[in-house]
Amino acid sequence: MKTLHKSNLYCWSEFDEDRNIDFHSYLWVREQGNIVFDPLPLSEHDQRHLLSLGRVSHIIISNSDHVRDAALLAATTEAKLLGPAGEKHDFPIACSAWLEEGANTIEGLDVYCLAGSKTPGELAFVIDGDTLLTGDLIRAHRGGALCLLPDKKLKDVELAVESVKRLAGIEGIQAILPGDGWPVFRAGQQVLAELVASLQSS
Repeated sequence: MKTLHKSNLYCWSEFDEDRNIDFHSYLWVREQGNIVFDPLPLSEHDQRHLLSLGRVSHIIISNSDHVRDAALLAATTEAKLLGPAGEKHDFPIACSAWLEEGANTIEGLDVYCLAGSKTPGELAFVIDGDTLLTGDLIRAHRGGALCLLPDKKLKDVELAVESVKRLAGIEGIQAILPGDGWPVFRAGQQVLAELVASLQSS
């Protein structure tokens, strides 16, 4: 796995040829138990690295299109699966609990529910107040600039844009870790503001 902008954050990736971008999964290392977000299949190398960093206590899934290899990893690690409450009734795998916005389930993790994306109740997360982690709605197809899912994949474009504006209003964001595309490791709040400006001008 690759070390990110903070020593307790890692990711592993898979290149998607159709979109010409990487898909990512993220690991947050904590004393209370490590947390994995949207896990892709692991290579043997990455699995050894993951397990060497301590117990995985939770696997968090941002939306039903990012279930990926969560069930297998949960079986391997005995971690609890947490999914978006907005998709509870149609979610493709069983979860131990369902996350809602503002629910203080895990210390240091803020949960945001996004409207208008391609799945209902998609979640975004802020880790330790400075790192925004997104699933599908916000992505980056080129370095240093964020974008949204194409309009044709959104349930409601106006609601999706409003969701992005809410995230851009969070103070203190330094880094942005999208599930799809290039991460942003510095000036995250500025890059979010640039995304909002681009949406308003389009």
